[in-house]
Amino acid sequence: MASGSLILLYAGGIALAVGFAAHVAHAVLLANGRLAARLAVRTSPALGAPAYAGIVTGSFVEREAARSQGPELGTAARPFAIGFTWTAIVLLGLSLALRGVIVGRGPWGNLFEFSVAFATTIALCYALLARRYEIRSIGFVPLAVAMALLVYAMTLPNEIEPLVPALENRPLLTLHVGLATIAYGIFATSFAAGIGYLVQGRGDRLAWLPSHKVLDQVAYRAVIIGFPIFATMIILGSWWASIAWSRYWGWDPKETASLVTWLVYAVYLHARNQRAWAGRPAALLLVVGFGMVLVTYSGSLWFSGLHAYSGL
Repeated sequence: MASGSLILLYAGGIALAVGFAAHVAHAVLLANGRLAARLAVRTSPALGAPAYAGIVTGSFVEREAARSQGPELGTAARPFAIGFTWTAIVLLGLSLALRGVIVGRGPWGNLFEFSVAFATTIALCYALLARRYEIRSIGFVPLAVAMALLVYAMTLPNEIEPLVPALENRPLLTLHVGLATIAYGIFATSFAAGIGYLVQGRGDRLAWLPSHKVLDQVAYRAVIIGFPIFATMIILGSWWASIAWSRYWGWDPKETASLVTWLVYAVYLHARNQRAWAGRPAALLLVVGFGMVLVTYSGSLWFSGLHAYSGL
């Protein structure tokens, strides 16, 4: 069964790599198609000009014509991008499920398992949001993070070993770390939307990217969902710490990084609704927030603490 889980993992990794490449191709072809459309509008304004072209002129007309009538070359790669991403999610999910059956708990008790679960939830959360919002042109960003995590996981020891006594609370391990992977995956999509917003700007500079309003909405929706999940994870971790280490909070590096991450996203939720902070400053907070997510994920590798022996 362990070898079957690894086979599914490698198959899922290949599918994710193909899905990532297809997303890159989708974005590149879409950008080239929209660029060709804008050039066509400039050289032959009568071709594909919208109805308001006689009233409104300039870059606005070119951009809107490219959006509405540009050759959608990216659609050729879109089915592959979507299909291989979902294939990767299914294969990686099956790998984790089989590993969970073997170990009898959530399959994220060490850094190898956690990294695979983190990569899987990134791909899953992005894919679910992409069903509601047209954000596939930025899909290569979260999938790149998922690919990096999966490649890193494959360099780690994958042997199944008993948990240390402090971690032998399988219900809490399953819930606490499971919620962390879900929240991290959701925040990865908000990070991608934040990057897109910073590139796009309020003027919607690039026709092939989602509009700044869509990117802002996706980022906000992702944080609204991920924030309470992350908060619940911290509360469960505090409860588990009281059982394992006889204290609810000890300013362990992992605990401190989690708290700072939570505070960054709390500031974002407040700032996004303030006129002075809405837009670019809020998007920058999303980048900082996901940077803190990565610090929280890897903090035990760089700082000694009670979480270090778990590899998480």
